[in-house]
Amino acid sequence: MSEKNNLSAIEKIKVASDGLRGSIKQSLQDEITGAIREDDKAVIKFHGMYEQDDRDRREERAAKKLDRLYTFMIRLRLPGGFLTADKWIAAHNIAGENSTGVIKITTRQTIQLHGLVKSKIKPTIQAFNEAHLDSIATCGDINRNVTCASNPKMSPIHAEVFAYADKISELLMPKTKAYYEIWINDEKIVDKKDEEDPLYQDRYLPRKFKIGIAIPPNNDSDVFTNDIGLIAIIENNVLKGFNIAIGGGLSTTHGNPDTYARLGTVIGFTDTEFKTLKAIYEVLTVQRDYGNRSDRKLARLKYTVDKYGVEWFKEELEKRIGFKLEPAKPYTFTERQDLYGWEKSEQGRWYYTVFVENGRVLDDEKFALKTALLEVAKTGKSNFLFTATQNVIISDVEEKDKAAINKILQDFKVIEHTEKASAVRRNSIACVALPTCPLALAEGQRYLPSLISKIEPLLEKHKLADENIIVRMTGCPNGCGRPYAAEIGFVGTAPGKYNMHLGGDNQGERLNKTYKQHLDEAAILSELDGLFGIFKKERKKGESFGDFSNRKWVSA
Repeated sequence: MSEKNNLSAIEKIKVASDGLRGSIKQSLQDEITGAIREDDKAVIKFHGMYEQDDRDRREERAAKKLDRLYTFMIRLRLPGGFLTADKWIAAHNIAGENSTGVIKITTRQTIQLHGLVKSKIKPTIQAFNEAHLDSIATCGDINRNVTCASNPKMSPIHAEVFAYADKISELLMPKTKAYYEIWINDEKIVDKKDEEDPLYQDRYLPRKFKIGIAIPPNNDSDVFTNDIGLIAIIENNVLKGFNIAIGGGLSTTHGNPDTYARLGTVIGFTDTEFKTLKAIYEVLTVQRDYGNRSDRKLARLKYTVDKYGVEWFKEELEKRIGFKLEPAKPYTFTERQDLYGWEKSEQGRWYYTVFVENGRVLDDEKFALKTALLEVAKTGKSNFLFTATQNVIISDVEEKDKAAINKILQDFKVIEHTEKASAVRRNSIACVALPTCPLALAEGQRYLPSLISKIEPLLEKHKLADENIIVRMTGCPNGCGRPYAAEIGFVGTAPGKYNMHLGGDNQGERLNKTYKQHLDEAAILSELDGLFGIFKKERKKGESFGDFSNRKWVSA
């Protein structure tokens, strides 16, 4: 079983937290600092928040002998990334009142707000609650937001598959009522039997847990990067069930060879909703009981799977679910990208995918995207879907309403913005990184757009501008922007320095590998110039840059 005699500090905090209450109420009442108590920093994650500070201003404030400028990030629970128009309006208003105003679309198809000061947390959560939104279980050692193939154009039965995101989210919700007690109504739970949690107990999971659902042939949800990946098997427009993959996860630690990125391993197939949900639930119980609770760097499911072996894990899972998994069914992924522009579903509704660079919804001097989306929401003629590539889909537009929505998109230059974006820019992802992420060693979302602007001329020079090359960047090796599953990945090592990774495939079924380390911008551009030139001259017909890189420089 898991290590019992050498529990990490956070394991002890969870058990002692009184159902994830900790001393959060007392921390909120402390007006001397904008921070919360040390133990509460771990507990508050389960409520969907991280404590952060503005790292750009650390030196300035330290020189003035001031406390760090502490703020909080809050993340919503939106299974599959679905949001109605009225909820988008609520999120827009709450962001403007209580945070930096920027709405950040994450790689897990939800939105998060940054810059909440401590006194604004409770009003923010209460405002979300009034809009029937919550942030429960979006951070912490628990199942997080469930992702799913985003565009209904992908399948006539997309809705049936998509519904699983919400079913899984509800199945794996924690039983504690601490969230409502602390943030909503201040009513103390008297009978703790109401909070008995057979899944999470009082320990929760050893580390965070992620689940994604894909509909072949498009792996837009990057299904194999999840702890559990579900691959929908559809025959003649009938959902037959799901292939189940386990053990995906990308976080690593520089200088620690025991940590590594891993893609999920397919272990079998389930042909009914009951079997699928039962298998998912019990994968979590195996991880709960056998995951590493002494070293958090080795606590994700991928390490449990590799420690005990895939076959052992499958056997243990089958003992718990009470049935045998069927052999995996054949499937094929041919792409991994969003469907930009207007697409029509089999049900006759229209969907417009907007390019949102690095998921940052805001108004600036170039483009009033935030206002544009608000105007669309005010019509009440659409819903919104978020993609795992940090974009937004204006969804469920009826034929009779398409012209009105399209006019708004044209008036605010949303269509122009989306169509003008290059292929490489559309396929890029960056994590938040500086100035708020405490783990960041280098820039992410603030830097990648300018780097892409310098990569684009190189692609044009080598007549590769139309290539769908997937580029991703993170400010640290934690992998939030999924750089290890990119054709070209940049992982921050220090200010202005990145490891360059090559050789991931276009479908998300092969990890890349480190090609060069600790490169600055000049070195990155020089390397890419040479690589693109060789690729153009030596590629096989139809060969992607990732496949060529893997053949030429990684596997050679």
